[in-house]
Amino acid sequence: MSQKFHLPYFPQWPEIQSSIPKDPEIETKITNILDCMTLEEKVGQMIQPNLRAVTPKLAHEYKLGSILNGGGAWPNDDKYATAQDWVDAATQYWNAIEDAFSDRSFRIPFMWATDAVHGHNNVFGATVFPHNIGLGAARDPQLIFEIGEATAREIVATGLDWTFAPTVAIPRDLRWGRVYEGYSENPEITYAYAEQMVKGLQGDASSLKTDQKVISNVKHWLGDGGTLQGVDRGINNYSEDMLRNIHAAGYFSGLSAGAQVVMSSFNSWNNNTNYDHSPQLDGEYNYKIHGSRYLLNDVLKQQMGFDGLVVTDWNGHAEVTRCSDQDACYAINAGNDILMIPGQEDWQAVYHKTIADVKNGHILMSRIDDAVLRILRVKMRAGLWKKSAPNQRSCAANQSLLGATKHRELARQAVRKSLVLLKNNNDILPLDRNTNILLTGSAADDLQKQAGGWNLTWQGDENQLSDFPGATTLKMALEAELGCERVSYDPLLEHDHSEIDTAVVVFGEDPYAEMMGDIKDWQSLDFGALKRSYRLDLDKIHRLKALGKKVICVFFSGRPLYLNAEISAADAFVAAWLPGSEGAGMTDVFLRDGSGNIQFDFQAKLSFSWPNRKDSTHVSQILSHIPNYEVPEHEQDPRGEHAPLFDYGYGLSYNEGSGKHRFDLNNLPLDLTKDENQHQIASHNLCMFGREAIVGDYHLRIADVENWDGSEVSRNNQIALTHISATPVNYQHQQDGVLVTFGDQLASLYVETQAGIPEDFSPYIKAEADLVFDILVEQLAPQFLQVGCVKSPQAVKSLGLDISATLRQFEPNTWQTMRFNLGRLESLGVDVANLSTPLVFQSNGPWQIRIGNIRFEIKA
Repeated sequence: MSQKFHLPYFPQWPEIQSSIPKDPEIETKITNILDCMTLEEKVGQMIQPNLRAVTPKLAHEYKLGSILNGGGAWPNDDKYATAQDWVDAATQYWNAIEDAFSDRSFRIPFMWATDAVHGHNNVFGATVFPHNIGLGAARDPQLIFEIGEATAREIVATGLDWTFAPTVAIPRDLRWGRVYEGYSENPEITYAYAEQMVKGLQGDASSLKTDQKVISNVKHWLGDGGTLQGVDRGINNYSEDMLRNIHAAGYFSGLSAGAQVVMSSFNSWNNNTNYDHSPQLDGEYNYKIHGSRYLLNDVLKQQMGFDGLVVTDWNGHAEVTRCSDQDACYAINAGNDILMIPGQEDWQAVYHKTIADVKNGHILMSRIDDAVLRILRVKMRAGLWKKSAPNQRSCAANQSLLGATKHRELARQAVRKSLVLLKNNNDILPLDRNTNILLTGSAADDLQKQAGGWNLTWQGDENQLSDFPGATTLKMALEAELGCERVSYDPLLEHDHSEIDTAVVVFGEDPYAEMMGDIKDWQSLDFGALKRSYRLDLDKIHRLKALGKKVICVFFSGRPLYLNAEISAADAFVAAWLPGSEGAGMTDVFLRDGSGNIQFDFQAKLSFSWPNRKDSTHVSQILSHIPNYEVPEHEQDPRGEHAPLFDYGYGLSYNEGSGKHRFDLNNLPLDLTKDENQHQIASHNLCMFGREAIVGDYHLRIADVENWDGSEVSRNNQIALTHISATPVNYQHQQDGVLVTFGDQLASLYVETQAGIPEDFSPYIKAEADLVFDILVEQLAPQFLQVGCVKSPQAVKSLGLDISATLRQFEPNTWQTMRFNLGRLESLGVDVANLSTPLVFQSNGPWQIRIGNIRFEIKA
């Protein structure tokens, strides 16, 4: 039976009674230290660079208080760094800071933060637990506590001190690319879970001081899951009452459990209560929460009494109109204590600008002192003054803790408990062990799809199975349980399987994280229309059904999506979410034991409403804890035309049987509305590289005369060939641009369609679209730089347009937008109806350029 949760209604912002209260002894010590600190030392505590943008020498020079490793940042840029490598790096920074304070009458220890959001997921060999959306379906707070404990053990093995977890967002729109980071659309689950994850990571006031626990960080304050159209970093328009009683629930329980850190959110809260705290400044405040004194100071610190620290998100201060990459004054005055600034030039500039702002009175010393006291308080509560260097701690470099058997068993249990059975005709599941099965689908042997985003890399891509040692895909688990002779694996359905009558199709979303995972405004929830590759898997389901096979569908996803035709065609359908590294947790439930008995039953229930229409993007359960609840005006009413196919709380089990449903699950109503990308004339812009791009549909690549087949450009690391290199850079957002350095031999930067399969772009010709890109020139060259749609191993200028003369007229190091009508390129002989490289840059000279936002743009 699913556990029931109780969430109270909060008519006002509650005063938090933290399980880690103020300690007079700590307050005396940190006040004494503060009194001895210089302004420069104080500001150093407030700066948090990314690992890639700071050396131990720089940390020493600026007396930095902390660093972080962002997704895809590892010691020595080594993806396969061991626990020892991590500890060695942490020790170098720790020693640098100890030495920096060696001539002072006091010392302030260093701390290192990381995004361990479903296990220690940025570290090679770590246990990868199911993402939060699956854990929400499990309805098991004790499981969350145990996962927190296991995650803490793996973090301390690498010498780190602080994790940016848990995420307590309440996602209310399925288009948001971070839905899977939330436990549920209903705050009742998040309220129950947040305190358990905090307790698992930190323990109590006593255990937090030991080297077995880590600092916990609830995020993102506040309302990131409630933006209009699910746009990441978008606008939240909820009333203050709804903001408090829907989106803040996880903070109330997480902070009560003792969480020491809150992270500010990228989104805006467009409400006049969110006032401009410095109206005398030029420009209008854009309601960004990184600049919200009302929510950060008045509510969180004053009314709620939070005495820990507030950290910004990645360069989050720069989202505020009154700030920039190198100016955080307004954000500091709003109440942010630590500034997460990944780039070296930016964090150094903010450091110096902040010191100047204090000296000229733009930031009061009392605001700096408040921030630093909070930082020192958290460090002392975490026992950092008493903890030894990272390489001397009790779990230091213990490689056996990463992916430990006990942790993997826990993750396997979590997988079992998170699977939701949506359909099970004739009790086809669980399968008998003497059943021969046909296994197909792109996700059957793909750990990237099985684990989702935030795995080794930020977006969870650019990985392969060998990057997850000890992990088990569903294919591996089935073969281990049934034997290879009973599992016929045919991912593309290329062979005859007429003798097998049961097929398992494993499919799902490609990995993604924030921004890149947003469903675009011209798309719907129709899974098969989100990417061309997704349609291929759905075709397999219908092909197998037409052949008379019994079809079992296993769907990996970070959110519920529209799949009515496929659910109708399937004999059984399982929402497996993003289960992580332990695929055997699925076979535990899917297969009977050797005696024909059920091993483990399905127990999970949906923590999100499952859509019945393609446009039912923001439908959530009616909330019972809010008196006289009315559906917010920007949400869809679950009682009308947008009634879910499967309600929040739905989930079948073997013991309860298939039950009754208001629809015939074998003949579901179909939404025949066409997505905009299915029209003859293009009706939307098509971004192929940049924030608005659909990750995986198009690939940015480089090639040169010695490697004309080319290599894909990485969003995480530099890729270099002999005569060209590409390095990811921040343009408008995180890692959304690329710095390209050409050599003195012919080389090419180009966009390629998926698998190089030609596409018909003629709808964009009919829409009179332009080929558009943003470009910044860092280094000019006398040779040509050509733009076209043909990649040629010879410098044939007739295949493109030479833009070198135009670029020489541009202001150096300034972003410019260039556009060319597609008809002009077509006149060069480009066959737009059969094109695999919609944009090609070529040169044989030493150009250095930055590129962003490559797109086809239709006429307005």
